[in-house]
Amino acid sequence: MKKLSLMLAVMMMAMVFAGCGASSAPASAPAPAPASSEAPASSEAPASSEAPAQAAALDGDGILVGSCIYKFDDTFMTGVRTNMQTEADALGATLEIVDSQNKQPTQNDQVDTYITKGVNALAVNPVDRTAAGPIVEKAKAEGLPIVFLNREPEADIMQSYEQVWYVGAKAEESGTMSGQIIADYFTANPDADKNGDGKIQYIMLQGEQGHQDAVLRTEYSVKAIEEAGFGVEALGSDNANWDKVQATDKMKGFIASAGIENIEAVLANNDDMALGALEALKAEGYNTGDASKYIPVVGVDATAPALESMSKGELLGTVLNDAENQGKATVRIAVAAAAGTEVTSETIGYEVTDGKYVWIPYVKVTADNYQDFM
Repeated sequence: MKKLSLMLAVMMMAMVFAGCGASSAPASAPAPAPASSEAPASSEAPASSEAPAQAAALDGDGILVGSCIYKFDDTFMTGVRTNMQTEADALGATLEIVDSQNKQPTQNDQVDTYITKGVNALAVNPVDRTAAGPIVEKAKAEGLPIVFLNREPEADIMQSYEQVWYVGAKAEESGTMSGQIIADYFTANPDADKNGDGKIQYIMLQGEQGHQDAVLRTEYSVKAIEEAGFGVEALGSDNANWDKVQATDKMKGFIASAGIENIEAVLANNDDMALGALEALKAEGYNTGDASKYIPVVGVDATAPALESMSKGELLGTVLNDAENQGKATVRIAVAAAAGTEVTSETIGYEVTDGKYVWIPYVKVTADNYQDFM
């Protein structure tokens, strides 16, 4: 009987200790943080399209975001709004997007309509960045979060309301990369300097007059060529307003005035204009496969048509303006702010600078890596 009692006591103690051991750890311990998949900073490495796992906790159920895009027929902004919609769907939020048709008064009216409708947040790609003030005032009066994207409002406007953010990229980076692509080409192909004067005679196709991206991409692309040791000479420069058709017309004019035999390079502030310039060049028999009739052309955005042109050997290069992450980050901020969640790097999955800015890095796209983006 004593042996039986002793055995029962031992068994009961074992069960108690086993139970204590099980309760000392959570039933489902969190998985260890994954190792960073980010490659070292490099202009040649594609940026990650995935945000940190913390951002997955955002819940957009019941949140309505009203968005205005400056114009729907902009190739790059089409990519941005597609990714905005994809992210809104993933978070369970409702996103409405309207075309401002490149008219600021139209956009102002659209914001009024959204406010009347009772949206929980605004996401605005302004027609005129200098006219963002009244839109911010409308949002502030209603206590609505507002996210500007791709066209950065002036600093004083950004600081005028605590619930205003900006998502975009630093235009000087894209300008620098564009110039580097041209400089690298001339370094590898000395004969591209047709007259052997040590200067690159170029055509510059710019976006809108006064647009910060147009100004900075133009300035920094030329600066990068000079920093690479080349002289520069502008044979022609004009605004084609981001538009392919306008760029084709402008380029035809430059060919007539400067002479195609004197043009050594073309820099365009975006891919649509670069492709427009190519149309004018191809009409003259250039960039169609004959190595003796090739003028390097560089754009910005890495749109699908531009990458296709690169695959044919027409366009020399471009710079990825990351439509996917600009779209995702915009919606994440809007949803987080609408839900009353503090907008931080941890909550939205993107680095937030000065509490208001999310900068999406550019990536240089050349013949060596363009297939990674197709």
